[in-house]
Amino acid sequence: MLFMRPRSKKYVLTLLTKFRNQSLTRKIGILLLSIIAIAGTGFFLLYVSVLAGIFGSLPDGASLKQIKNPIASEIYSADSVLLGRFYIQERASVPFNKISPNVINALVATEDHRFYNHGGVDYYSLVRVFVKSILLQKESSGGGSTITQQLVKNLYPRKSYLLLSLPINKVREVIVARRLEDLYSKEEILELYLNTVSFGDNTFGIQAASQRFFSLPAEKISIDQAAVLIGMLKANYYYNPRVFPDRAMKRRNVVISQMNKYEFVSNSAADSLKELPIELAYNNLSYHDGLAPYFRAYIKNELMAWCNKNIKEEDQPYNLYTDGLKIYTTIDSRLQKFAEAAVKKHMPRLQDEFNRHWGKSDPWKNDPKILEQAIKRSERYKNLKAVGMTEEEILLEMKKAIPMNVFTWDGAKEMKLSPIDSIRHYLRFLNTGLLAMSPSDGSIKAWVGGIDHHYFQFDHVKETTKRQVGSTFKPIVYAAALEQGISPCDYISAERTQFTNLKNWTPSNGEENYGLKYSMEGALTYSVNTASVKLLEKGGIDNTVELARKMGITSAIPRVPSIALGTPSISMMEMIIAYSIFANEGKRVDPFYITSIADHEGRVLERFNNAPLDDQIMSPENAAIMIEMLKGVINEGTGSSLRSRYGLKGDIAGKTGTTQSNADGWFMAITPKLVVGTWVGADDPGIRFRTTALGQGAHTALPIFAEFYRQVSADPKRKEIASANFAPLSAASRRQLSCALFKEDKTFLERIFGKDEDEEVVTREFGKEKKKEKEGFFKRLFKKKSSSN
Repeated sequence: MLFMRPRSKKYVLTLLTKFRNQSLTRKIGILLLSIIAIAGTGFFLLYVSVLAGIFGSLPDGASLKQIKNPIASEIYSADSVLLGRFYIQERASVPFNKISPNVINALVATEDHRFYNHGGVDYYSLVRVFVKSILLQKESSGGGSTITQQLVKNLYPRKSYLLLSLPINKVREVIVARRLEDLYSKEEILELYLNTVSFGDNTFGIQAASQRFFSLPAEKISIDQAAVLIGMLKANYYYNPRVFPDRAMKRRNVVISQMNKYEFVSNSAADSLKELPIELAYNNLSYHDGLAPYFRAYIKNELMAWCNKNIKEEDQPYNLYTDGLKIYTTIDSRLQKFAEAAVKKHMPRLQDEFNRHWGKSDPWKNDPKILEQAIKRSERYKNLKAVGMTEEEILLEMKKAIPMNVFTWDGAKEMKLSPIDSIRHYLRFLNTGLLAMSPSDGSIKAWVGGIDHHYFQFDHVKETTKRQVGSTFKPIVYAAALEQGISPCDYISAERTQFTNLKNWTPSNGEENYGLKYSMEGALTYSVNTASVKLLEKGGIDNTVELARKMGITSAIPRVPSIALGTPSISMMEMIIAYSIFANEGKRVDPFYITSIADHEGRVLERFNNAPLDDQIMSPENAAIMIEMLKGVINEGTGSSLRSRYGLKGDIAGKTGTTQSNADGWFMAITPKLVVGTWVGADDPGIRFRTTALGQGAHTALPIFAEFYRQVSADPKRKEIASANFAPLSAASRRQLSCALFKEDKTFLERIFGKDEDEEVVTREFGKEKKKEKEGFFKRLFKKKSSSN
């Protein structure tokens, strides 16, 4: 007052004097009115300032009409089963009519019981906010926000304005909430809110939360389950039923009481519901879970590339993680389930056999570098190396035991292991790959890249993963010979040959059958190595490599005789393409797996077709002959356990394969409707069975196909796959194959039967009747079927 003008000073003093002379009640009234007047003026000025955009622009009607939440993209099978999602936040959008009324009632009763009676702002609550939150600066006293205002806060997160943050953000929310109410119906606002709000555990939206906590869609949620979910909105971690079940139950019962208070449930129902325990059906799906995780990981980069090339209406590229794309694939969900089930049935038993086979010994005991290299490949080693630790310091650090979650076939287990012991643990596991494709159009039907995607993310199916293929390469050798005009009945000697130009390399067989001469069918049926090498030379190494290239094999193939035994390293994908040619009358088709991509509303953005290449890789006649010879492998040869042990019927052709030292076991199966490849081995080829009896493809890989196809045959909805037949051979092709599988050599006969063996007996044993040869002589000649691979 020192600097006031005399008249102003006198006026103020007069007012103060009058105020002092008033009663206490009137003094309080005057103060309150003054505060309200000042506050009202302040609020008005703040409102106008926010509306004018002084504190940042507000979303207008046009942008509010185009509200879009980040929505996970979904991948579907050919039979419309959800395989999985790509997301940053677990979020799935669901329309209002697919949300249980129990959820709606719980939300309204708990969060905004006057929701249907206000226009976005509850002025009764605003008074409480004004007094407690703004004047008294008690932000935890309750926001008084309506559901609409909470939606605004979810859509447009609050900003910092220093001391004025709370009032400015509240005013912004009031303005935008009123705009939303003008544009959307009450049901639409509830739908937007429930698809936006966070329920914890990185889960956003009622649909994702319902599936996460109760394994149910939002429309199936009961009253008590709805009360649990809506109760979490107050503090989604503090009231998380997975983490704090007792707190969650107390909060659930508060929500039920609110529902009872506002007559959404009766007194008796509320009392009964409060007594129920919380029974979660927690479904913690991640990128690793769900059907076909290896397949979904494989196509991700391709989908990302598609998104970058395709532009939305806003002149922005699509985002795989936020735009809610719907990707439709060729995967058959039932076949995929059968494939994954087959792996889970066979591999634990095989692993147990492998563990018993090695006992307490390490499978790498003869090659310690396997463990040393595995340690150096580990992320922990690389990180410690990057911070400048010495080798000695790193190894010392990696020997310290720490708690960790590890994979076992009995389920994931919490263990205290050192990182080095963890590496040793995982090195011992055998892994696998399975790929199934339709030979007629190249559509991929099932894809299993390993035993568990969470712990073993290396995919053993994709084209960049290559392993030696063993005898599964032989059909390409035989096909090349046929294409060069060599007759299936031109007998090939099984006699040993030494290749002096290849360091005296001498191929050998699994049985003492070097005195026999085989037809093509006989040599392929019993996987005779020596005969296959001779046939390769007869048909020409260059011709064989050229045919392999045409058949889709792009991996390196050295031009040496040993390729007849499958020494090249080739991917499962390439082998599937090659084998499909035999079933497709000599024509090649390349794999395809995406049929269409749609936006989140289902509008198709692009369709994909996989037209045949029209490449006649080999003559239809020779392709049919190859199928017939490969059927012999299943009926009488190295794949015969499919019939004798597993009881599979119907038309099946195929080939087993085992690589050097049993590092890789293969089985390639061809049926009229499916070509299926299976592989088994350790991630490090140096870890393997020590005997061929255990390590051969017929023992490691074939049983996976057998279990897979057994399920296919038993399923009424897929039985037509197993009941399909190959086209019958033409009369000309039958004549080409009308020769014995093998024929005698005099010296060999003398060694087997003796010099004085009766000629009639020899004639009978080696008679021209093919069935008698197969079922009689060969079984008596060898105590067990040939296991040469």
